This record gives sequence, structure tokens and C-alpha cells, in this order.
Amino acid sequence: MRIVISEFISLDGIVQAPGGAEEDTTGGFTHGGWSHPFFDPEVVGGAFDKALGDAEALLFGRRTWQTMAGAWPERAGDPFADRMNSIRKYVVSSTLGESDLTWDNTTLIAGDKAVVAIRELREADGGDLLVMGSPTLASTLLSEDLVDELRLMVMPVVLGGGKTIFPAGGGLRTFELTSTAISEAGVHVCTYRRAVDA
Repeated sequence: MRIVISEFISLDGIVQAPGGAEEDTTGGFTHGGWSHPFFDPEVVGGAFDKALGDAEALLFGRRTWQTMAGAWPERAGDPFADRMNSIRKYVVSSTLGESDLTWDNTTLIAGDKAVVAIRELREADGGDLLVMGSPTLASTLLSEDLVDELRLMVMPVVLGGGKTIFPAGGGLRTFELTSTAISEAGVHVCTYRRAVDA
């Protein structure tokens, strides 16, 4: 399977809480919902829809999974929501138990075994394993050199601090830009694939 990371990201590389004020206030983050002024159904929504359409399964960190699990099941009846609810899902967590997995088709990956388990998924036959949000998990995957593609929706805003997907510990990773689109609001939707010689 190919591991694909899809993120709403600011000009200064922040991915924290793009969807709502209370989504993730860790570290005193007060800009939750910052992506809303720049969202448009055609370019940004289309990129989000394509990423989900290309995915065979979703991979989440605990916080993002809980946010999604609290929102999508009640939206059944919409094609996008139906796809979100029916697709196979994995959540990495050290605190959730099997009884917490109330969102259909979710499998728990123990936090202390996550890298090994995800490496096995990546080596198995299949399509895209899509990571949405989940900055801590995304950073770990980049650090472990397990990312095959980045789909970044770069929004014209600077947030001045917050969570990022990029590891701080160094490590050179080369990607190639394979497509880009620009919305009227100035969002650059960029797809980067792992360089062949990387």
C-alpha cells in the first residue's frame, strides 16, 4: 500500500485544528477553524474528495480519529459521508480500547507497535492508505521514511505556531511535485510524490 498524507497547511507549516475552534487547543492554540475562509468546493473540496476516492483505507492518530468518529456517522446519506463511514479505518492509540471503536470498520493499532504494524500494511498489496490530519502520526511516518505522497493544501495564512507534520530531528527526504492547482482564494493544492531515487 502507498502511504499518502493529506493536510490543510498554513504558509508557516502549521496543520493544527483547521476544522474548528475546539478541535485541538493543545499548547494554547487559539486559531482553530483557520481553513474555513479559504475552502472552496471545487479546488479544495475536489482535492479532498479525490484523496478519499483514491484511498483503500484511512489511517488516523487518536485525536483526529475521535474528531472524525464524532462527526461523520451522523452525516450518513451524503456520498462523501457514506464513503467515510464505510471505508476501512485504522487508528493508532495507546489509550483507546476495542470497546471505544464505535466508528464502523475501525481497527486499533497499539501505539507501541505502530511503526512495525504500519510498515507491514505498507508492504502489503493494496491501494492508498490515506492519513488525514493526525500531525503526530504524520510526523512519525515522515521521520521513519514511510511516506509515499504528500497532498498539501497550502493556505495563504500564517498562524505563528502550532503543530506541524515535519519532524524536527532532521533527515533529508526528496519529493517531486506531480500536480498543482490554485483556487481563487489563493490555496495551492500540491501533490508531491516520493522521488524515485529517494
